[in-house]
Amino acid sequence: MKCMFCDNPATIHLTDIVQRQKREMHLCERCARERKLLPAPLGAPLNLKALLQFLLQALRSFESQDTRSCPKCGLTYASLKAEGRMGCASDYTLFRSTLEPLLERIHRATEHTGKRPRAAQIRAEMEQLRQRLEEAVARENYEQAAQLRDRIRQMEREVEGTRR
Repeated sequence: MKCMFCDNPATIHLTDIVQRQKREMHLCERCARERKLLPAPLGAPLNLKALLQFLLQALRSFESQDTRSCPKCGLTYASLKAEGRMGCASDYTLFRSTLEPLLERIHRATEHTGKRPRAAQIRAEMEQLRQRLEEAVARENYEQAAQLRDRIRQMEREVEGTRR
């Protein structure tokens, strides 16, 4: 199709519908710019090929920097990144510096704060109570210490009840 104003090939096709009337315009880029139907060019075009080559080269050099491997399972950072799975529990310690920023970005935290089994919650609370008990004994506040001891014993019975 040719431009409506000159004989160049039309590369811009506009369709207007006003009051149920359809109007089509077929323009070349030059004529569209003259009629201010296209924004002015932004300047030098972006060299995508050079940009992609630069990014790939930077990525390769970044990946080759981490050559650590797990002494237990032999997992490398490159294979962790490719598979997305850990090989063993010691991988978490080995790749901690790499994983923490990733987890922070994904979960907005590096500690699990979600639900825990009831028994685990009770054990954590019992540990806090034991610390408070030791502090009460050190301050010689035996009445508070006795109350804490009784609460700990009650919680121990609850934990025993959940195991059955």
